[in-house]
Amino acid sequence: MDAAPRTLLVKIFGKDHPGITSSLFETLAGYGLEVVDIEQTVTRGRLTLCVLVPAPAVDGDLRATLHRWAEAERLDIEIISGSGDNRPRGEGRSHVTVLGHPLTAEAVAAIAGRIAATGANIDRIFRLAKYPVTAIELQVSGVETDKLRAELAPEAAARQIDVAVQPSGLLRRAKRLVVMDVDSTLIQGEVIELLAAHAGCLDQVAEVTAAAMRGELDFAESLRARVALLAGLDAAAIDAVRGEVELTPGARTLVRTLKRLGYQVGIVSGGFTQVTDSLVDRLGLDYAAANTLEVVDGKLTGKVVGEIVDRPGKARMLERFAADAGVPLSATVAIGDGANDLDMLNTAGLGVAFNAKPVVREAAHTAVNVPFLDTVLFLLGLTREEVEAADAADES
Repeated sequence: MDAAPRTLLVKIFGKDHPGITSSLFETLAGYGLEVVDIEQTVTRGRLTLCVLVPAPAVDGDLRATLHRWAEAERLDIEIISGSGDNRPRGEGRSHVTVLGHPLTAEAVAAIAGRIAATGANIDRIFRLAKYPVTAIELQVSGVETDKLRAELAPEAAARQIDVAVQPSGLLRRAKRLVVMDVDSTLIQGEVIELLAAHAGCLDQVAEVTAAAMRGELDFAESLRARVALLAGLDAAAIDAVRGEVELTPGARTLVRTLKRLGYQVGIVSGGFTQVTDSLVDRLGLDYAAANTLEVVDGKLTGKVVGEIVDRPGKARMLERFAADAGVPLSATVAIGDGANDLDMLNTAGLGVAFNAKPVVREAAHTAVNVPFLDTVLFLLGLTREEVEAADAADES
């Protein structure tokens, strides 16, 4: 077997300024060298540039030339000889997204330590966002995604950070349908509780809602019980509730950015069409499904009409929307917070538990526990800078 070819790893460090990269490669070009690998980062104005090139048979002149170049540019340089050091990354490749508010050094050390304990390697780290949360992405190789996810989940819980582990590949970039729950996900609070406040039965309804979201009650049964308490409420209360609904922070940014990227966006709600229809118009959503309150002579009857959107119903709606959009389920994202969202979350290619109950966090693919819905964009590999640049371009 032929010996692996010798290489030189040229590492440049120092204060960044325009022209460094072009000047370095003009110097290398004088030796007719091929570029085997390259990576460059700039952090707070400090440059790190690494270039891997084949080593000439006699490399003393090249080394001397590079050191003179670095001195003239007022940069530090290190040149390392090696062989076989451009091997492919290990099998089992994953993207690990870490969200912290704040993200502490202790938490990063714990996550990195867990990754190392699996025998995996961190190939690259870069920042996705510095606010409203600090978000970083680690590209990891050498261990299967499921094993890595299982290893990191308890550490994330212990450190009170969010960690999403997804397999690398085209599907991560190809997700083209996002479907969200509404109450306590797209909007703050529960619509039925807002209606109950108008009907004077908030405490009774809230108690049943909490039990249903924890998975202690069948959703359809709990829905009928709560709606029955609204019997006799004037339908004008629905108009008032529409005005009281508040979007979750980041909801507009999330939907606006997804639409710019060509995604289709839908909502599936255990709430009511009398409210969700206005959200469709307000946000320009593509799909929506919810329950419908029966109204007779201007009063709520305490019943719902039509098919009830319950836990299995949400999953069916996701499947229906995906089929209509021509998107495979593997290319869908579902977001929700309650036990009645679990079937939908597990049907989607990526299920995100958003500020969810414990039973949901444990069962979903990943969880986000900060109160900003647009942080889901970071799970898709987008950066805050990209989002802001698109907003600025629209405003100009």
